[in-house]
Formats: sequence, structure tokens, C-alpha cells
Amino acid sequence: MNRTIEQDREMLKGMPEEKLLDLFFMHIRNLWRVDGLYFLGIEEKFDTEAATEIDANCWKVMGRLEARELKNILNLEKNDITSLMHALRNTSWSLYQEEKEIEASQTRGIYRVTRCRTQETRIHKGLGEFPCQNVRFSYLKSFAEEFNPNIEVNCRICPPNEHPKNVWCQWEFSLKRKE
Repeated sequence: MNRTIEQDREMLKGMPEEKLLDLFFMHIRNLWRVDGLYFLGIEEKFDTEAATEIDANCWKVMGRLEARELKNILNLEKNDITSLMHALRNTSWSLYQEEKEIEASQTRGIYRVTRCRTQETRIHKGLGEFPCQNVRFSYLKSFAEEFNPNIEVNCRICPPNEHPKNVWCQWEFSLKRKE
């Protein structure tokens, strides 16, 4: 039996809202499970450095793609900091984070992960903290650049650097200073 995307959309429209949200979040978890599984496979076959380099390159591309699609889906016409933070809040990365803090003003945005599933899973498995700074930076930088080339990203806290127990990473978004 052949099915079209339109028929799939109709099928999903028929689901109760709570079930649809459960399905949506399951698929986000699956995206991150696949990310973790391929990373662990590369890390095991080669090493953490090689896996991190490949991961950073993948997420750099993903940042551009996700920013472009979210601007369209969310009908974001402005490319200011508050719009960027709204778009970022709707990314698969953000929706995967169980606990986060987001601040946004016209000139500055802060995104802080206070509970990280990826890090907690690695620690639970005895793998230790993942030095994710380069991976996340490449993703967020390309996301911000695609959204607005005049927005810069700065890492304030992120492994492998020291971090407080209640903050895994913190990213700052601001407009580039004109020279």
C-alpha cells in the first residue's frame, strides 16, 4: 500500500495531542541516541579526538540547516537576538535538554544547560565527561551565522573546562561590535 506525506500528515492530525507530543519527543530522543551511538562507534574504532572532529563537522552543517528551516517554519522575519533565542529554543538540541535556562534581550542572549542527558548518560556508563565544547561551538556558531552573520557566540562554560555542578554549559550570543 503506497502512502504519501499528505496521508502521513492526516494520520498524525488524527492523534490525540498528548500522544503526538510523546511521539515527537521520542523521535528527538532517537536523533540523539543515533548521534551518541555513532559517536561511540567512531570513538571505539579510532579515538575521542577523531570522533569529536567528525561530530563537530556534522553539527556545523546541522546548525546551518536547522537555523534556515526554523526561520521558515516559525515565520521569523527579524534576525535579532530575541528571535535567535526563540529559534534556538525550538532546535532538536534544546528540546532534548531536560533542564535549561534561557535569557534574551535585544543585545544579549544566554543559553545555559543545567542538566545534560548526554553527559549524565556518559558518566552513568563510566565513560566520563565528553569534551563537547568544540562540537557545540561549531553547531551554535553556524546556527547563529545562518540566522544573522552579525551575531557572535561565546562559550562561557563547557566541558572539557571546569564547570559548576549545576551548569554543564553556558553560551552567550551578542551582536558583533562594529569596528
